[in-house]
Amino acid sequence: MLIDGKQMHIQIQKGDIGRYVILPGDPGRCGKIARYFEEPKQIAQNREYTLWTGRLDGVSVAVCSTGIGGPSAAIALEELVECGADTFIRVGTSGGIVDEVCGGDIVIATAAIRQEGTSREYLPIEFPAAADFSVVAALREAAVRLGLTHHIGVIQSKDSFYGEIRPAQQPVAEELLAKWKAWKAAGALTSEMETAALFIVAQVLHVRCGAVLNVLWNADNDEAPNIPPDASERGVRAAVEALRILIREDGAQA
Repeated sequence: MLIDGKQMHIQIQKGDIGRYVILPGDPGRCGKIARYFEEPKQIAQNREYTLWTGRLDGVSVAVCSTGIGGPSAAIALEELVECGADTFIRVGTSGGIVDEVCGGDIVIATAAIRQEGTSREYLPIEFPAAADFSVVAALREAAVRLGLTHHIGVIQSKDSFYGEIRPAQQPVAEELLAKWKAWKAAGALTSEMETAALFIVAQVLHVRCGAVLNVLWNADNDEAPNIPPDASERGVRAAVEALRILIREDGAQA
């Protein structure tokens, strides 16, 4: 939806960005991510949406925050696609589920458990929230090149942060704990709040989307986050390198 020629929420128009976009949740991370770009420039800021543009290997790229949770992330993706973007990498934080996923690791999502509500307004629950294979492959190659400890597989997306942190206090504690036990038994790697919605919206709009998640702690094994000093940068570095790989594979022109 346009207002005065600009998208209602992200406040940009077609031509302001190129094909490739990194999607953090936190607006405060956008400027830090843009430091990896050539010629970084902030172009918009409205509500939870902050946008910077720049170049990688001479090709236009952007970073746009999505806020917390599926609804605001879906809005960002819809409006970015309207402005011409078609390749997205979510970079976020998460809490490890299976025991081998630890603080400081990164997780590359192949798919996301749809324990959230936004994606249900796009597709029936039977439709899987799956990442684009080419983006997953680029993220894996990037992690290997950078020497980052990484895991690849299914993650969980939910709507309630504190439903995970202190489920026993919720009236639906029994249901939350039973599902968590099931996700862990099946090998789900980590938990966060936006990826399932992004993957489903990307499927509906026929664009590419992947996700790389910085693990801050293991939700079952750590009493409090044990965050390595550069933890939040690890996923960013992987996303930037993955975009470089995709740009080369796509033969994208400046």
